[in-house]
Amino acid sequence: MTLSPFWVDLHLHTVLSPCGELEMGAPEIVEAYRKAGIALCAVTDHNASDNVNAVAGAAEGSPVVLPGMEVQTAEDIHIVVIFPGLSQAGDFQRWLWKKMPPVANRPEIFGDQLIINKDNGITGEQEILLVQGAGYSADETAEEARSRGGLVILAHLDRPSFSYEAVLGPVPDEFPCHALELSPAVSHSEFSGWRERYPDRVFIRSSDSHRLSTISKDRCTAMMIESPCFREVELALLGQEGRSVVCPWGDGAVWRRSSSA
Repeated sequence: MTLSPFWVDLHLHTVLSPCGELEMGAPEIVEAYRKAGIALCAVTDHNASDNVNAVAGAAEGSPVVLPGMEVQTAEDIHIVVIFPGLSQAGDFQRWLWKKMPPVANRPEIFGDQLIINKDNGITGEQEILLVQGAGYSADETAEEARSRGGLVILAHLDRPSFSYEAVLGPVPDEFPCHALELSPAVSHSEFSGWRERYPDRVFIRSSDSHRLSTISKDRCTAMMIESPCFREVELALLGQEGRSVVCPWGDGAVWRRSSSA
């Protein structure tokens, strides 16, 4: 077994997210990741996974594309969930939408919510507003994602809104997530404070890209893995079988967990 550093980005929006720029089409996203040298990305539009197929089809394996979404919980906390395959992502979305409020999108206010194919052909438009809280708590969301083999990441923990810390305070030791995500704007000194607060957690940095210009290595995370795929990312987040996450704010040190999440 040979482990190598691969750059991964586990938080990305397409034209399906109303806050995403219209430039976030499938071929454009793929080209941006290829130019940046990022081997794996997760498509995580707000509360929906309908554009995963488009990006994966355009990528043809380069970069590797994982299905996911950025869930907005009943408390208005953002949680990134990523799945091994489209079937698990689709099943989770059907569960999530059982409690999705029937609030219509207003494109002139929130932006378009376009469903596309790999060539950017528009195949539909989501009429329900995606940037709203579904009716499930953060705990329920995490448990349901994990029951389907998914990865759970608390998004942009440092932000003053839509983060677990901003809404509910410190993350409990028992909260079942695989990683805590901090924004690329966090400095090395600020990260040291976060590390002291959560010494037993793994931190990652993701681009949370809504536009092409923010897809870059300095907004992502490197992992020591055998190949870019869901299982290897999972092992890195758990610190198992020698896989690890390289600290984005450190000197290249890797983190290994003493127990799985």
